[in-house]
Amino acid sequence: MQLRNPFLQSLGVELVHWAAGAAEFRMPIEARHLNRQGMLHGGLVATLLDAACGYAGLHASEDEEEIHGVTVMLNIAYLKAARSGIVIARGRVNRSGRSLYFAEASLETLDGELLATAQGTFKQGERRHVA
Repeated sequence: MQLRNPFLQSLGVELVHWAAGAAEFRMPIEARHLNRQGMLHGGLVATLLDAACGYAGLHASEDEEEIHGVTVMLNIAYLKAARSGIVIARGRVNRSGRSLYFAEASLETLDGELLATAQGTFKQGERRHVA
């Protein structure tokens, strides 16, 4: 599955599942992802949760134009620190309106240990032709 997001690609994030109302990303934790305490940086946790929620509401089939959107609001609960391994961010849409949708996400280890959760509101933009 192709991830057309230069920022996420630069972090080593992989899009492993994307369907209507759902998205899943994986990322191996590397030294560059850690804060001064040797834990996965909180800003990167927020980025992964934001991406999982956002992408969950922006899926388009291959014959449709891309849908883009922006985050309106994102609330995060940081539950446990991670220092190594692979993290998985899973997002799903809870409810959609005409232009706004509401989504939630979780960040877990491969063993299923819950690291953080998020809930957010997102605004769909216009569809854009993929070149």
